[in-house]
Amino acid sequence: MPNEQMKITNAPILTLDSDIEIETAQLKAELTWHEIQNAYRTRKILTGMLGGIEKTETGSLITIVYYKDFRIVIPVTEMMINLVQDADHDYGEISLRQNKVLNNMLGCEIDFIVKGLDSKTRSIVASRKDAMLKKRQIFYLDKDASDMPKIYEDRVVQARVIAVAEKVVRAEIFGVETSILARGLSFDWMGDARERFHVGEHILVRILDVQAEDPDHISVKADVKSVEGNTSKENMKKCKVQGKYAGTVEDIHKGTVFVRLSIGVNAIAHSCYDNRTVGKKDNVSFVVTHIDEERNVAVGIITRIIKQNI
Repeated sequence: MPNEQMKITNAPILTLDSDIEIETAQLKAELTWHEIQNAYRTRKILTGMLGGIEKTETGSLITIVYYKDFRIVIPVTEMMINLVQDADHDYGEISLRQNKVLNNMLGCEIDFIVKGLDSKTRSIVASRKDAMLKKRQIFYLDKDASDMPKIYEDRVVQARVIAVAEKVVRAEIFGVETSILARGLSFDWMGDARERFHVGEHILVRILDVQAEDPDHISVKADVKSVEGNTSKENMKKCKVQGKYAGTVEDIHKGTVFVRLSIGVNAIAHSCYDNRTVGKKDNVSFVVTHIDEERNVAVGIITRIIKQNI
């Protein structure tokens, strides 16, 4: 009897929302399956995470997208990866390039429209291409009451990062992919975009140019830096000729060293007084010899390497 009393006393308090936790994994799966069936009937755009790349028995590439706990198959032909394929590019090369593009996209968020499903095996086939074309129509071609599309030049919009390399970020802006080069990502010197941007994240971009003829022919140019603004101009007022400042080497190109000073100023050096070889991400001491107001850059000399990035 005392043991039974102990069990009752130590039991957690039963609250009114406890029944929510009793919802089983099976019930959740049923609800999601019902949602996918509805999306199939209505051609609703769903969003999932690109989680894998596989080869079928026939050797063709398929991508695996996860929507909640469901595995969705999208053939590579429905991924809207537009690579040149002509007499100079045989399928083997195209296949390798497609694989490379998809590898860089792993972990990104993509839209899709369900094209077919099997209730017995609960297998689902979808198309990213159909979802992108539908979004293109809605956001670039359809006009509102003031005869304007939703996306136009100078508008700030949210974009998805779908791939990142050292000097470029690939973004998807409502069904249209565009590459933003390092110079369009920040007013600050940026040695490696992968340190600031990550596949799967959402970023704000400003639309610089839109060319939209029809859903198949739409191109967009955008940047990130004009949304963030240029703090370097204001910070340059703190910078004095003959002033000595700490900084970090962001990049080295053809003998020119690009340094981001700790006071928030872009700087370049053509020479280094330290007998060691300066490298990326080294902390350095920098003396300003000249201020290039036109380019908003401090020019000077690296007097020594404070700490090497080894």
